[in-house]
Amino acid sequence: MPKHRIFTMPFARVYPLYVQKAERKNRAKEEVDQIIYWLTGYDQAGLQQQIEQENDFETFFAQAPTMHPNQSLIKGVVCGVRVEEIEDPLMQKIRYLDKLIDELAKGKAMEKILRQ
Repeated sequence: MPKHRIFTMPFARVYPLYVQKAERKNRAKEEVDQIIYWLTGYDQAGLQQQIEQENDFETFFAQAPTMHPNQSLIKGVVCGVRVEEIEDPLMQKIRYLDKLIDELAKGKAMEKILRQ
C-alpha cells in the first residue's frame, strides 16, 4: 500500500502554515515552536535543522529526540477523526501536532495545550 501523501510532505512546507494559523489568531511563532519542542523533544537548533534539510514528516518524527510521555493525553477531533483512535503511529503523531496547533489558534492557555 502506498504511503499517505502527508508522510512524504516536507515539514518545512507545513511549518509556515502552522505559524500563519497561530499568527492570524494573535498567537506567536514562539508558541508554535514551544508546542513542537514539547511534543517532539527538539530544541531550536534541531527544529531549524529539520526545516533547512526539508525532511518529510516521516523523517521529522523518526528523528525526534523524544516524544513527550503525555502525548496520550491529547484528545479530540482533527479533520473529522478522533486523534486518540488513529491506528497508524505516524499519522497519530502528525494529528497530535495538528490538534495542538488548533488549540493554540483557538486561544487555549499554553498550560492546557501542553497538558500540564
